[in-house]
Amino acid sequence: MSGTSLDGIDLALCSFQQKGKKWSFVTEGAITVPYTRKWKKILSEAHLSDAATLLSNHSLYGKFLGTLCKVFLNRGGYKNPDFISSHGHTIFHQPDAGFTFQLGNGSAIAAASGLPVISDFRNLDVQLGGQGAPLVPVGDKLLFHQYDVCVNLGGIANLSFDQKGKRLAWDICFVNMGLNFLAGKIGRSFDPGGKIAASGVTDPKLLNLLLGVASKMKGKNPSLAREHFEKFLIPLIGKAVTPEGVRNLLRTFTEYAAISVSKAILKAKGNHVLLTGGGAKNLFLVERIRFHCGAVVLVETGSEEIIDFKEAIIFAFLGVLKKEGLNNALRSVTGASSDSSGGVCTGF
Repeated sequence: MSGTSLDGIDLALCSFQQKGKKWSFVTEGAITVPYTRKWKKILSEAHLSDAATLLSNHSLYGKFLGTLCKVFLNRGGYKNPDFISSHGHTIFHQPDAGFTFQLGNGSAIAAASGLPVISDFRNLDVQLGGQGAPLVPVGDKLLFHQYDVCVNLGGIANLSFDQKGKRLAWDICFVNMGLNFLAGKIGRSFDPGGKIAASGVTDPKLLNLLLGVASKMKGKNPSLAREHFEKFLIPLIGKAVTPEGVRNLLRTFTEYAAISVSKAILKAKGNHVLLTGGGAKNLFLVERIRFHCGAVVLVETGSEEIIDFKEAIIFAFLGVLKKEGLNNALRSVTGASSDSSGGVCTGF
């Protein structure tokens, strides 16, 4: 699993069991492999590449992922899994134009790892008229049903919850994608614990502008992408500023994220909330979410394993559902014409 915040690749070795209608899972091992400067540059600039370079990197990145899986399994002394589920790294996501593209050729992963692979989970849903995202909610529903609301604070924040037996979900706002972008202005890859943001001052005018772009970015669609960030947010936060200015931008962006996330949680009317993703370790961000939620919502971060690897675990599960011929994309979430079982199987 590789997310929009570009902090690294999450690998999780999982086993799943179904008893009746209930699913359970065990994570046998999990690691995050940080990106090298080279891969960070390739992935951050891939959308600007010509076609030949993009296809070349599609194969190279697939080989890289397959090799990482092989090394991870060998070093951990694990037995080979039944298959690899790969999300890849999203380069283009324009479902309204009929396409989404995740870098990481499934055939290259299979060749490098020696294992069968399921990849390209989003395209079938897009071809059925959906957004191809979010896909995690089916895992929330079946693996984390004890929580009223599941919120992931990654590069993009999203949530999911059940309402009258139907799973609803949407992307809320940008979180780590914006915070890491701003931290980069002062030579940091991220703001540990939100300490830099906490030392800044909120800019009310900018905060209102950030909150005002939400409806423009999404309209009625449930998903956000890099394209939205570059079009709507970079013009607001992308100017070169002093270190003090960066602190204030981080403080303001944190407030924008906290308000947006808390509004979504309150709309979902949940009292028991699972908070995961890198943003769940941003103590200042969580503090601000708690403040805006008031006493209505109990926010739980869960175990370190779940905080760090929940999305990787769920994408492993999406592969299991695909292999079993069960739906792994919900039309109630994505807006597609039907539920579907997405993913391309290679090497089985």
